Amino acid sequence: MNSFLAVAPDVVLGQDVRLSKFINLYGCRIGDETKIGAFVEIQKNVEVGRRCKISSHTFICEGVTIEDNVFVGHGVTFINDMYPRATTAGGELQTESDWKVAPTVVRRGASIGSGATILAHVSIGEEAIVGAGSVVTKDVPPRCIVAGNPARVIRQIPRESAQGARHEYA
Repeated sequence: MNSFLAVAPDVVLGQDVRLSKFINLYGCRIGDETKIGAFVEIQKNVEVGRRCKISSHTFICEGVTIEDNVFVGHGVTFINDMYPRATTAGGELQTESDWKVAPTVVRRGASIGSGATILAHVSIGEEAIVGAGSVVTKDVPPRCIVAGNPARVIRQIPRESAQGARHEYA
């Protein structure tokens, strides 16, 4: 690795993974043919599937699972704590033993638009689309588009579109 990459020895990289400069990866698994953009951090116990694209300036925290063929836009932030606090009830700084990681799953073929925030303990369904700048606070159904703060279902995606067919819209 070169001096502009921070890839810990415990990172498992699949075949043909493409890494940009200025990234920080530790304790994670990255699937075959995945591309990771600049200024991305992926923490321990994260799994990223095959043929994903993780765009620049994205933060993927512990507890996130990203399945195959997922697109994550620029500046996406994942959250893994349902009740974040800096200190314990006694006033001491919290450590890993003071809180529990809340898992998040992004299912196969989903797309997350730039600037989205994905809160803890949600699932984004297969082939769903999260609009840019959205705040996802609850599960996103498969093959639908959500947008807003909080993100709400805008419409379903026709099965033909979800499988990659082109459609013309009036």
